[in-house]
This record gives sequence, structure tokens and C-alpha cells, in this order.
Amino acid sequence: MQFKVPQFLEIEDKIFGPFTFKEFAYLAGGAGICYILFKSLGIWLGAIPILIIAGLSALLTFYHPNGKPFIDMIESGLKFAMQDKLYIWKRHMNKITNEQLRITNKEKIITNDRRQLSGSKLRDLAWSLDVLDLKK
Repeated sequence: MQFKVPQFLEIEDKIFGPFTFKEFAYLAGGAGICYILFKSLGIWLGAIPILIIAGLSALLTFYHPNGKPFIDMIESGLKFAMQDKLYIWKRHMNKITNEQLRITNKEKIITNDRRQLSGSKLRDLAWSLDVLDLKK
């Protein structure tokens, strides 16, 4: 006896037109809260909170960064903000005064360690590179 295996389990069903149940709940909840704010505060006092709630509702419904719902990003951000952080390495800063820098700079011997190639040595090197090509 064969059984049918369900496919596409990670894709949510569209129930209310082009919206899933969660997306519709975000839109309806945001619209309801905006209506309550409008009736209680009026248009002038409630404009900023209404815009914030409407924007958050629109983000939760339509914005899917990296193919994931925006609510997952909010959840991850809140977890990160609330969790204890483990710092393993903390740099110990040694404060060096100007006098200590002067003392160490006096102790250093400045040497010019560049090697100069003479013209004939450079010509010999170029000839050996041209003639002794090992890759051929």
C-alpha cells in the first residue's frame, strides 16, 4: 500500500486573497490599532503613532529579507539585545608617555638595510631570466 507524501510543507497557504493567515492578521491588527488611535487621539495627536504602527504592520506583512519573515528578524534582534554576551578577550591598554617614547627612540639604531643593485648585476640578472626560462 502506497501513501502520498505531502510536498511543499514550508510554503504557507494563501487564505485571504494573496495573504496568508499571519500576514492578514498583521494587516488587520495594524489597521485596528490605527483606527483605535485615530478615534481616541484624533488626527493631529495620533498621526505619528498611526504612521509607526502602519509602517510596522506593512513591514511585517510585505518585507521578507533573505526570504525569511520580518518577525524572525525582530525576534533575533530582541534575543541579541536581551541575552548576556560572552567576551573572551579584553585588550589591556598600556599607556605610554612621551618620555618613554623618546627613550625607546634614542635606543634604536637607524640603519639603511637596502641592497643596491649595480647596473651590470641587474643586466646579468635580466639576461639569466630571459635565457634560462625554466617553463619552456
